Amino acid sequence: MPVQLDTPLAVDLLPIAGVRIGVAQAGIRKANRKDLTLFLLDEGCAVGAVFTQNRYAAAPVQVCREHLAAGKGIRALVINTGNANAGTGEPGLSNARQTCTALALALGVRHEQVMPFSTGVIMEPLPLDRLLAGLPAALADAAQAQDDSGVQWLSAAQGIMTTDTLPKAFSQRMTIDGRAVNATGIAKGAGMIRPNMATMLGFLATDAAVAPGLMDALARRLADASFNRVTVDGDTSTNDSFVVVATGKAGHAPISDLDSPAGVALLEGLTKVARHLAHAIVRDGEGATKFITVQVEGGRTKAECLQAAYAVAHSPLVKTAFFASDPNLGRILAAVGYAGIHDLDVSGIELHLGDVHVVTQGGRHPGYLEEDGQRVMKQAEILVRIGLGRGDATETVWTCDFSHDYVTINADYRS
Repeated sequence: MPVQLDTPLAVDLLPIAGVRIGVAQAGIRKANRKDLTLFLLDEGCAVGAVFTQNRYAAAPVQVCREHLAAGKGIRALVINTGNANAGTGEPGLSNARQTCTALALALGVRHEQVMPFSTGVIMEPLPLDRLLAGLPAALADAAQAQDDSGVQWLSAAQGIMTTDTLPKAFSQRMTIDGRAVNATGIAKGAGMIRPNMATMLGFLATDAAVAPGLMDALARRLADASFNRVTVDGDTSTNDSFVVVATGKAGHAPISDLDSPAGVALLEGLTKVARHLAHAIVRDGEGATKFITVQVEGGRTKAECLQAAYAVAHSPLVKTAFFASDPNLGRILAAVGYAGIHDLDVSGIELHLGDVHVVTQGGRHPGYLEEDGQRVMKQAEILVRIGLGRGDATETVWTCDFSHDYVTINADYRS
């Protein structure tokens, strides 16, 4: 079960003017489930994205990069679940491009104005015939959707799920230059999560007006504040994609500087959405029973703080100890020690587990009692705070524990 995570309600999701959504059952891998989702964008929408840094980037990721670089203006996103179309060579690229062409013909736009996304099993051929056959139903669903409802956003969140147990969606309202601005996002992911840019799939739209040239920087800054700070199992997917759409329908002057007052307000609002979605992925991590915040303080740089935080958050020994509520906390010190901070003076290390001071000056705190550590480890949400004693930099990573169910889910993933 997800860690303190509820199913989002359609009534809590804000529609975004300039975006229409359609969802269908195409039978791409399993019958009778939503697995094909379309986002149809009005002309003039600004789009930015970041993608996986895995060198084995999936075919749709490669095509998305090409189409964004073409600069024709993106008018549609097409997303399938059940098949990653990764590790599929030239036939996979052809299938991704044919998907774009088919949807572009139906919409009367150029094929470069369509971005494809896939998620699911790697190295299996995409059943293109089923995907293409499902497009008319998804288009019909978009045509009949009510613009004043969050129902379609929730349906889209369901349509991109794989091993997720719950859909992930969130909305935020902000004010920019006296105008009400809406933002809504969805994401999917529960396993194969160590985003090195974003998450497995994430889509965030706002009716704010943003200069097109800022969109990639906006996507990067949002990812760095949210999706790039989470890990479930340390595996970076071949398909990671995070897309940000600004429709410009809110009516304020276009934002041309992310550090201006309007830009700061936009970043603050969108970061809340992105961070909520990133946390939801960790809370729904495959087999997760605990949500763990790893905060590293006192580093010389943010980069070395992240090195230490990720070493702890990735460690199977640390994560299994948290699952068992076993305060075998020397595993945390070991992870910090091998994080790669070569001139680290371990005599300066401090470790707190929740409100319990466990380690001081690199060794066991004289007042530490194991029952106090176990009390904290039994909680559903846990803060691990590590002091490096080297400077003023701080960074935070969010992760979960490893349970028996993680192995079961991934052992049976293709069944």
